[in-house]
Amino acid sequence: MLQVNNVTKQFGDKLAVDDLHFQINAGEILGLIGQNGAGKTTTFRLILNFLKPNSGEILWDNKEITKINTDVIGYLPEERGLYPNVTIEDQIIFFAELKGFSRAKIKPEIDSWMERAEIVGKKTDLVKTLSKGNQQKIQLISTIIHRPKLVILDEPFSGLDPVNAEILKKFVFDLKEDGATIIFSSHRMENVDELCDSLVMLKRGKTVLRGKSEDVKNSFGRKRIMLDAPQPTEAIAALPGVTQVENHKGIRIVHLNEESDASTVFDFVTKDGFIPMFSLEPPTLEEIFKWKAGENNE
Repeated sequence: MLQVNNVTKQFGDKLAVDDLHFQINAGEILGLIGQNGAGKTTTFRLILNFLKPNSGEILWDNKEITKINTDVIGYLPEERGLYPNVTIEDQIIFFAELKGFSRAKIKPEIDSWMERAEIVGKKTDLVKTLSKGNQQKIQLISTIIHRPKLVILDEPFSGLDPVNAEILKKFVFDLKEDGATIIFSSHRMENVDELCDSLVMLKRGKTVLRGKSEDVKNSFGRKRIMLDAPQPTEAIAALPGVTQVENHKGIRIVHLNEESDASTVFDFVTKDGFIPMFSLEPPTLEEIFKWKAGENNE
């Protein structure tokens, strides 16, 4: 279990992290989100003990993070750090040896790791000959080859095509299933929504959102209807409480002033009987992110 308790970090007169607190249990994933400069990387560096907080404490299994064996941690930085002129095999073994594993132990496992990651190439290929996606998968394998209990992933899906992104997601879910505590950042809210049990959103070092992902979304109310019905868009848009109607791939998205306005829309579109779709939903994390990032929280 990772606990970040009222942590503050200041650089001169700049407050990078302000009274941050959250907890992640074993087998849980937390998404740390925010715009560039919000304090995410500083938070990671504090957890990794690269930086010391001005106040507060960071605990791993109730011990100060400064006193734990760092081999329990796997860290994938946003800026990748592979050596281009070494083979895939030597790259993976090198990082494993840094974490206390022997070449003899790791070498027999490399083929299965590469197969699982669907890496195109042979383990004797140089890293520089791989595509960006395959290099990123090698970086992830190097991050988790020692089976860490605490995994920190900084923008792991950056620049990946959908196929490779799905492969990496499978690795993340497997880590969760194995009981790892996982914290990751992403600017793609659909990844956060799909993967995370909870989230923390930072803005200029301050926490502006925190909680279970579904609870965060539901706290904004269900003010959006996904609708497939025969009535004209203009008629729906004219109903009381409707602020906007969007057409998206044959489905209309009806935006409401208040959640209670949904009953008026429902009565109107079902007056002639069955309709294929009526789903009252909370906003997406993408919408919430944009709202909170644009707010003046000073």
